[in-house]
Amino acid sequence: MIAAPASGSGKTLVTCGILQALVNRKMKVASFKCGPDYIDPMFHARVIGTMSRNMDCFFCDDDTLRYLFCRTAEPNDISVIEGVMGFYDGMKAASTDGSSYDVSNKLGAPVILLVNCKGASVSCVPVIKGFTEFRPNNIKGVILNNMSPHVFEEVRKIIEAETKVKVIGYVPKLKDIHLESRHLGLILPDEVVALKDNLNRLAGILEETLDIDALISIADSAPRLKGKAPAVSRLPGKVRIGLADDDAFCFTYEDNVALLEECGAEIVRFSPIRDKRLPEGIQGVILSGGYPELHGKALSENESMRKDLFEKVFGGMPCLAECGGFMYLHEVMEDSEGVKRRMVGLVSGEVHNTGKLSRFGYVTLSSQDPNSILGEKGARGHEFHYWDSSNCGDSWEAVKTSGKSYRCYHEEGSLVAGYPHLYYYSNPEVPYRFLRRCAEYRP
Repeated sequence: MIAAPASGSGKTLVTCGILQALVNRKMKVASFKCGPDYIDPMFHARVIGTMSRNMDCFFCDDDTLRYLFCRTAEPNDISVIEGVMGFYDGMKAASTDGSSYDVSNKLGAPVILLVNCKGASVSCVPVIKGFTEFRPNNIKGVILNNMSPHVFEEVRKIIEAETKVKVIGYVPKLKDIHLESRHLGLILPDEVVALKDNLNRLAGILEETLDIDALISIADSAPRLKGKAPAVSRLPGKVRIGLADDDAFCFTYEDNVALLEECGAEIVRFSPIRDKRLPEGIQGVILSGGYPELHGKALSENESMRKDLFEKVFGGMPCLAECGGFMYLHEVMEDSEGVKRRMVGLVSGEVHNTGKLSRFGYVTLSSQDPNSILGEKGARGHEFHYWDSSNCGDSWEAVKTSGKSYRCYHEEGSLVAGYPHLYYYSNPEVPYRFLRRCAEYRP
C-alpha cells in the first residue's frame, strides 16, 4: 500500500508512476484504491492497463473484503493499493475505522509511507516517527516526495537511524508531470497517448530515484491471505442485462458486474450517447453514474434512445439507475454549460447544478417494503454529486455514518432510481432480487 500523512501528498501521481514502472518491467499488476472512489481505478485501467478494484471496509465485512482482494490479486504478480486521505483518517473524525490503516491491517498489506518534504528536511523525521509509533502498523518503508537530490542521502541516514524504517528513495520536484484529479476520469482517446507518455517519463524517473526491487521485496513479504466468498443466490438460467457504459456513464464498480454475472446476468454493454436503441433481447437495464452533465447535448439529441428507454421501462422492463443514470431519467437536466436539456422523462422534475457538493459520504440504505430489492438487510452505498434533483424520491431511508437520515430513491413499478451508488457486495441479495424481477419481465 502507498499511503501518506494527508491528502495532497502526491499519492495518486506516485502510485501511478510505480504501477507504470512495474508494468514496464513486464509484471502482471493488480491495483486497488481504498475507499469508494471510481476515478482512480478507472484511470489505472484505462491508461496504465492494470486490473483495478476498490477496497472499502464500510461496504463489506472483513471476510468479503479479503475474498475480493484475493480474487483480483491471485492471477497477478504484484498488487499495489493506493491509500485514501491520511493513513489513519477514517469514516469519522476521531476514528480509524475505514481508513487506509484499517484496510492495511485487514489485508496484512505492507505499507510504504509517502511523505511530502516540500520545504522540509530533518522535520520529516518526527512526522515519520509519529506515524510509525502512533499505532501498531505495517509501515515497512518510506518514500520522500518533493525531495532535493542534493540532500537526500543526508536525510535518508537520519531517518533510518532515528526510525529504523527503510527509505525506499525519493521523488524529485516534478515541474511538468502532473495529473488533475478532477479530470482523471475524463479521458478522451486522443489524451491517452499523452498521458501514457507522461507516466512513462515518470516511471523512468522513479526507476532512477526509488529502489523498485526493494518495493517488490517488501510486497513479497506480505503474509498469505485467504478470504471467504459470501453466499450468493443464483437464477436457474441466464438473464440478459443492458449496462450503460460510455463517457457519460462510466462509474461502475467492476466487482458489482462480477456479482451480477455470478447471480445469472449476461451483461451487454451499450452507449446511451452513440447507440440508437437498447440492445436486442435484454430483460433489464442498469444506468450507472458518471458525467451526463458533460454530454447533455449528445444525450438529448439521441431521441431514439431516449424514446426506446422510456417505452421499455414504462412498459415494465426493470431499470436500476444511480446518480448520473438517475439524472438522465429526469424530464429535464441542466448540463455543464447551463443549458436545460430534455432527457428520458421517466422521473418527473428537473436536475440542476447547485454549484457546490450537494451530498457526500457513506450511507446505509433500507426500505420498509418487503418487496424492495433491498430486502430485510438493506444495502450500503456512497453519495457524491454537485447536481441535485427536484424529485430525489422517498422510497428508501438513507442513514449517514453521522447518524443523520433522509429519504431518497424511487422504487415504483419497474423503476429503481436515485442518487446513492450501491455496492452490491454489501448485500448480494440486492442484485439477485433485481435480476429475478428482470427474469419475470416479458415484453
